[in-house]
Amino acid sequence: MPGKGPWPGKDSELDPQVTTDKKNILSEEAFLILHSGEIPEVAYYSSVHYLTEDPEGPLLNIKPRDLTSLEEAVVRRYRTIILRDLMPENRDKSIYRGLKRCAANWKRLVNFSDKRNIKISYIRIKVAEALRDFLIQEIMDVSSGKRKTCVNCSYSVLLELAYGLGLSKNDIPARVKMLCTGK
Repeated sequence: MPGKGPWPGKDSELDPQVTTDKKNILSEEAFLILHSGEIPEVAYYSSVHYLTEDPEGPLLNIKPRDLTSLEEAVVRRYRTIILRDLMPENRDKSIYRGLKRCAANWKRLVNFSDKRNIKISYIRIKVAEALRDFLIQEIMDVSSGKRKTCVNCSYSVLLELAYGLGLSKNDIPARVKMLCTGK
């Protein structure tokens, strides 16, 4: 029988077994999001659909607070993939997506967290430090002839990312502009 919450469902808050099962099911879905692909938000919406509307799913009646673990998994996954693309040791690996994707993922994370009022200031600090360190390493490696640049975005995209992280133009090494594609 469908639930009366914001999503259809068949569980009841009066049945403690359903509550325990719901926690286990939500935990499994959070795990799947945490290990999802490049856009964890897509995995999140797929999970919500599966949990609440998919005829083959559990058809849970979910309250917004029930989604906290799933939302946290989305934030953690974004953090992982953003930092992955700011690790110099990943530049030549197949998992590396570059600064352009890093900037896009940062925007996605900010939009997702803003919609849900999730604080990400601790991630912002970590990502800002990683970006500065990445750029310094990239400049050193390219300037020494050790490698060609892997920076795959324009200077304006890079600055937008930096500003979004709370950095100023002064925090970005001046020579980084030579590494960027386009304007």
